[in-house]
Amino acid sequence: QVQLVESGGGLVQAGGSLRLSCVASGSIVREYIMGWYRQAPGKQREVVAEVTSDGYTNYANSVKGRSTISRDNAKNTVILQMNSLKPADPAVYFCSAAPPGLDNHWGQGTQVTVFS
Repeated sequence: QVQLVESGGGLVQAGGSLRLSCVASGSIVREYIMGWYRQAPGKQREVVAEVTSDGYTNYANSVKGRSTISRDNAKNTVILQMNSLKPADPAVYFCSAAPPGLDNHWGQGTQVTVFS
């Protein structure tokens, strides 16, 4: 069973940056689609960014140009670098791991809070 552990969340001033990290264990995830999702209070979970094993990336329009997703397969780690954080960004951020054609695995989430 794949286990995902997120870290790096915290309290950040608007305009600041955060680096979120997700470490996977219990399975080889080299071929998985890795991603970051977020869920704000009272809202549905939404995709922030995804990266495939081939290096293709996909970003939500709200974070394009100021966020970068990357992966280190040797360390089973996926990183989300977020810059220029905005008031709309606060949420619990979840790491995901999806075997192609199969359901996502989820981490426990890490809280991101943005203040102005």
